[in-house]
Amino acid sequence: MKYNKAVTSSRRKNRKAHFGAPSSRRRKIMSAKLSKELQNKFNVRSMPIRKDDEVQVVRGIHNNRDGKVIQVYRKKYVIHIDQVNREKNNGASVMLGISPSNVVITKLHLDPDRKRLLSRKNQAAMAKGEKFTEKDVQDTAATELD
Repeated sequence: MKYNKAVTSSRRKNRKAHFGAPSSRRRKIMSAKLSKELQNKFNVRSMPIRKDDEVQVVRGIHNNRDGKVIQVYRKKYVIHIDQVNREKNNGASVMLGISPSNVVITKLHLDPDRKRLLSRKNQAAMAKGEKFTEKDVQDTAATELD
């Protein structure tokens, strides 16, 4: 069911928007989950992937491989990792593109911009994180019944 009339649900238009997206929007699309340790440390679930991040592949035939991100290839929506490559018939080694959705970031490359982004996302999560607990729901139900 369509909830927002301003957003299209047309497959054709969504594919055009995705594959014709500018580099700034592709950066956001090419986000990867953080490892459990980093999620607990920064209180953030995912981040746009960056060149010097260390990642672990968790899906596909290259899973459980660790490595450093060498290149973020926004045009093809893939990343190149230093340990993930293959030999061609002529002996040349080529990098294999891995989708950012198939990796988990295990170590962040923190520069000042990234630190600001983490703090901003953390504040938003804290503000939004004021969810009701089961006790709160029971208390409000009890007061409504009285």
